[in-house]
Amino acid sequence: MSKLVIVGTVAFDAIETPFGKTDKILGGAATFIALAASHFQVDGAIVSVVGGDFPQADIDMLSSKGMDVSGLQIVKDGKTFFWAGKYHNDMNSRETLVTELNVLADFNPVVPSAYLDAEVVMLGNLHPLVQLSVIEQMIDPKLIVLDTMNFWMDNALEDLKLVISKVDVITINDEEARQLTGEFSLVVAAQKIIEMGPKYVIIKKGEHGALLFHRDEVFYAPALPLEKVFDPTGAGDTFAGGFTGYLTKTEDYSFENMKTAIINGSALASFCVEKFGTERLLELSKKELHQRLQQFKNLTQFDIGLT
Repeated sequence: MSKLVIVGTVAFDAIETPFGKTDKILGGAATFIALAASHFQVDGAIVSVVGGDFPQADIDMLSSKGMDVSGLQIVKDGKTFFWAGKYHNDMNSRETLVTELNVLADFNPVVPSAYLDAEVVMLGNLHPLVQLSVIEQMIDPKLIVLDTMNFWMDNALEDLKLVISKVDVITINDEEARQLTGEFSLVVAAQKIIEMGPKYVIIKKGEHGALLFHRDEVFYAPALPLEKVFDPTGAGDTFAGGFTGYLTKTEDYSFENMKTAIINGSALASFCVEKFGTERLLELSKKELHQRLQQFKNLTQFDIGLT
């Protein structure tokens, strides 16, 4: 079976949306990626850092989902990364209220020796130099997937460009694609990003689905129209976890298989937003996921009657 290395934050979040608010709850990119990927029973390892204030019960939970946590560093006298944010009525815009890097400020990732030969590497949103140090530790991975954000475009652009040149897939949102390339057209932006190094570009458009670009090929995956979006935090990471989890399980990294991987990622993300934090992913059943994948299929398949 292929192995998956997941790099990113394991953190505390405090979230406020029009539907309510939480105290500190489990969050972080690596957490959402791992929980999504675990639905494909992959052999995964989390590479991250937490403080002494992080509950052992949450580490045990990640272990119980089949994740190797030997690469999760615990800084006993430090505090875990904390983010607090508030979503506005349309749920697409949010403001960051608090960001406390804490132990993340000095994070030096170490990939467990048993996972240095992993076929798939998922680089969650972190400083580009942290992502780069993981790439340099790996032995000939088949697929490196990068997630990043506008913060690094503003503050570490040259480092980010270096990382982009070394990955196979980049996943960013439409606004970030435009910022990175200076192009308004997402088709032109994707082509410019491919020229930077990646073979594949995934541009996420939130409630409007996602686009996958490869050379002159384009695939559009719709987002499922949902009755309620309770908390969008972690949806992008859940998407990435579903995408890489599916590819790791199937061991097929072709454009055709990536289409199915994107639908699986989108389906998992559609569950993530239904409750606060990781709650919905933790209770999600195989049957529910299968039913939602069927909904996606029904949404996108139809016969055109030509007269």
